[in-house]
Amino acid sequence: MRVKKWIVAAAVTSASAFVAFSGSVQAQKAQFINVLTGGQSGVYYPLGVAMAQLYAQKIPGVKATAQVTKASAENMNLLQAGRGEVAWSLADSVSDAWEGNEEAGFTKKLDKLRGLSATYNNYIQIVANADAGITSLDDLKGKRISVGAARSGTELNARAILKAAGLSYDDFAKVEYLPFGESVELMKNRQLDVTLQSAGLGVSSIRDLATAVKIVVVPIPKEVVEKVGKAAYQPGVIPANTYAGQDQDLPTAAIPNFLVTHSDVPEELVYEMTKTLYENLGSLQSAHNAAKAIELKNAANGMPVPIHPGAERYYKEKGIIQ
Repeated sequence: MRVKKWIVAAAVTSASAFVAFSGSVQAQKAQFINVLTGGQSGVYYPLGVAMAQLYAQKIPGVKATAQVTKASAENMNLLQAGRGEVAWSLADSVSDAWEGNEEAGFTKKLDKLRGLSATYNNYIQIVANADAGITSLDDLKGKRISVGAARSGTELNARAILKAAGLSYDDFAKVEYLPFGESVELMKNRQLDVTLQSAGLGVSSIRDLATAVKIVVVPIPKEVVEKVGKAAYQPGVIPANTYAGQDQDLPTAAIPNFLVTHSDVPEELVYEMTKTLYENLGSLQSAHNAAKAIELKNAANGMPVPIHPGAERYYKEKGIIQ
């Protein structure tokens, strides 16, 4: 009888140990966060790297990476396919993805997209070599231009602004579809006259160009911005001295950036991602000045897709949304 009791007790102990072990393994199982960014010479990349480092340091059991991509439009497609947990994107690209705008490169509605946060504004920055004789949008005709990687957020911005200014790609002597860094190298070598870059103010690629050659930042008048006809495009200003040689404020178009996730990312993880972001904004601000415009009070403003339940829970706790 004692032998039977010992066997039963041993079995219970072993089962309890197995459950405890299994629970421990489950608790220690790493969660992965892939932050989808953009090209290395843009703003998304340094901010994405800072985010990945934050998540890895501050959220227990998380492994995080930052992935170089072609930015906004590609990021939305990658999220829909489950190949990232959070991504940076321009407002119009998010809207086009949610609506399934085929002209913008989305063959169907990307219905898994969910909002995490509004962030800072991009500014459409048209920069010419000073010796190209370009001081206005009308002067762009017949010039050699780079409009960003094909179907990227920058390139979609380029199409919209140029169309509003009465221009098409046919009006240029040459159109290149290149990331920011490559565009700048061709500008330095006088193989291009102008580059159009949609990015945060003080983007490293244009700062680099401005220290190598004399530049002209081309103004985009308010009336041209209004002709785009999309709510995402608002009149903005590039403040004087943002770049070397730019000694006055210049009008341009401003477009909000968003952090977007998808519906398959667990609610608790998105809650922790959102909380960690806003409790450590200084780390992002150290990575790039553009992050200084990110404020919790604006986090839910203008979101083109439904807010993820995890982010929504954090914002309700903070009184940002009801």
